[in-house]
Amino acid sequence: MLGTLIRSLQGNGQPSIRKQSATRFGRWPLYEIAFGPRWSHGEQHGHAKAVFAIGDQATGVVAVGGLAQGIVALGGLSEGLVAVGGCTLGVLVALGGVAVGGLELGGVAIGVVTRGGVSIGLSASGKTAVSPDR
Repeated sequence: MLGTLIRSLQGNGQPSIRKQSATRFGRWPLYEIAFGPRWSHGEQHGHAKAVFAIGDQATGVVAVGGLAQGIVALGGLSEGLVAVGGCTLGVLVALGGVAVGGLELGGVAIGVVTRGGVSIGLSASGKTAVSPDR
């Protein structure tokens, strides 16, 4: 039983991928790829931080991942100036199932200029649209 407990604390055998560019911009690498847990560093999921970041969680100028944060963010949950994904928060543009921000397109779109199944905004259009001009 003690052996099982120790193995579970060391990790559950899930594959882990870590790649990082040697080229750096300030303190950030050009690219980083981080998927899966790295129990030796206390990480339950991969967090990539780079100019081009790809991983379970990605933070960078261009970020792609389950949780993506960046200037351009693509992921299940994404936030940035331009965001694309399932649930998005985009300051300028948001495209996704649920989209919130400046110019939105999604199943549920909330913001300034919106287009979607349920659309709420200053200029809204779609199947169910709510806006001041309607």
